[in-house]
Amino acid sequence: MGQRYAAIEGRIRAFVEEQPVFFTATAPLAGDGHVNLSPKGRKGTLVVLDEQTLAYLDFGGSGAETLAHLREPGNGRITLMWCAFSGPPKILRVHGTGEAIFRDDPRWGEYIGCFEGADGPSARAIVVVRARRVSDSCGFAVPFMEYREERTQHAEYFARKSDEEFAAYCAKKEHVGRSLDGLPALPLPLPPRTDPPGAR
Repeated sequence: MGQRYAAIEGRIRAFVEEQPVFFTATAPLAGDGHVNLSPKGRKGTLVVLDEQTLAYLDFGGSGAETLAHLREPGNGRITLMWCAFSGPPKILRVHGTGEAIFRDDPRWGEYIGCFEGADGPSARAIVVVRARRVSDSCGFAVPFMEYREERTQHAEYFARKSDEEFAAYCAKKEHVGRSLDGLPALPLPLPPRTDPPGAR
């Protein structure tokens, strides 16, 4: 039987922090727009900031549908989902509103410092999610799967690029500056990173 929770705390927070992968879902306001669903991984790139707020690093390498939907005036809807692939069956969803913090935002240094120890080459934005609804369901149909290790190709590939090369990569990639539906997505040209010492 599913339950609702007032906050991301205790065993709910522990569950979120233990999972090696989560999923994000967003959509534009237009009824004929493209719904986006993305898997997210890379250890340490999602943090619980407080009982109602989470944040994760948004990386280059694909399109920018999530960023576009969060930036769309009057939108900002986002759902995060975690599945238990081991242990007791559980699916947890956080429905909320999201905000994209870009590299030239004065708050970038504050937020990027929350990801100490994360492998962060190619971070182009930080998505901050404020929960409106936190709930779980049984997850009886989710199979058992064994977590083996992190994939390293993404981080290694982008670690070989300078920040200038990464900015050029973003500028050339389709559906990064604009979404599939033509909405503004990642602001281009990509500003340089201005991380506090020790945050990269």
